[in-house]
Amino acid sequence: MSANTDARPWRWLVAGAAVLVAVAVAVLVLRPRDPGTPTPAATGAVTTTELQRRDLSTSKSISGTIGYGGTRAVDGHKQATVTWLPAPGTTVKRGRQLYRADDLPVPLFYGGMPLYRTITGKGLAGRDVRIIADNLKALGYPIGVQPDTKPVQGAVLTPQLIAAIKRWQRDQGLPETGAIAVGDVEVLAGAVRVESVAVQPGAPATGPLMSVTATRKVITVAADVSEAASIERGAAVTVVLPDERTVPGRVLSVGRVLAAADGAVADATPKLTITVTLKDPKAIAKIDAAEVRVDFAGKVRENVLAAPVEALVALAEGGYAVQTTTGLVAVTTGMFAQGWVEITGDGLTEGTSVVVAS
Repeated sequence: MSANTDARPWRWLVAGAAVLVAVAVAVLVLRPRDPGTPTPAATGAVTTTELQRRDLSTSKSISGTIGYGGTRAVDGHKQATVTWLPAPGTTVKRGRQLYRADDLPVPLFYGGMPLYRTITGKGLAGRDVRIIADNLKALGYPIGVQPDTKPVQGAVLTPQLIAAIKRWQRDQGLPETGAIAVGDVEVLAGAVRVESVAVQPGAPATGPLMSVTATRKVITVAADVSEAASIERGAAVTVVLPDERTVPGRVLSVGRVLAAADGAVADATPKLTITVTLKDPKAIAKIDAAEVRVDFAGKVRENVLAAPVEALVALAEGGYAVQTTTGLVAVTTGMFAQGWVEITGDGLTEGTSVVVAS
């Protein structure tokens, strides 16, 4: 028998032993570790940090912009020629002319809906009649006693109201018809500030004429959906102005429509618009536009034992642990905030050294 033939059984024995060793190593590596069992020291360098006692807060800071909020387009509804438009920056209040058409004033009235028909004819009733009655009364014109129109909450064109319309028309230099047609007044929610004009005198008064904003300054914040989820209308905020002054404010509204922020690139993540007002508007009276920081309050946990989030080790059986110098210690987690997590676990105290992912 040759030497090669005699060595063949030894080759099989060596190969079988190697397989057994590989299986044993695999079993040791894959077997779930008991959090209470010490873990052999790693041969390579590891990064460690110490557990701390600290305050955790879910408050968030988001940049915002001082301005007048969103703009609204104003369309003319009068078959006439525009003969005058206000300059950008002009504030127009109730009863004042918003523009002139055929050299006659088109005043601003406040209301929640536009006029859609001519207000004429004794006995005409509706919410549009209520707009006329309320505005004339606010401007100081006696309108008499209105009949009960519940539940519509409208008004009736009475002889007294018709007389008030005529007196108002006379004071405005308008024909005293006692009727108000669509386009004779512009109805908006309140006083406005003219942001820009869309046409020049000589254009038809039947299309876009100008863009307007609210008259009070607000702070507009573009927030991610996740950021806006915990922000509610009326919530208290702190605004940090460009000169580092802090001013209290509150959330006026939280938008529901996702849109790209002004000036953002085309493929930017859509944001929700949050509008904030200041408790003291005089604080930004001399600032027309500026970047600010808005601090939104959240939940606070004081003096809790905390670890960096990177120190958490997910256990195969569920839950988390941290790796200490003596082994894995199972922990119960609490608040996550600012890259830290509140934890409790057997033997864990402030200053305990734990491994963090590098």
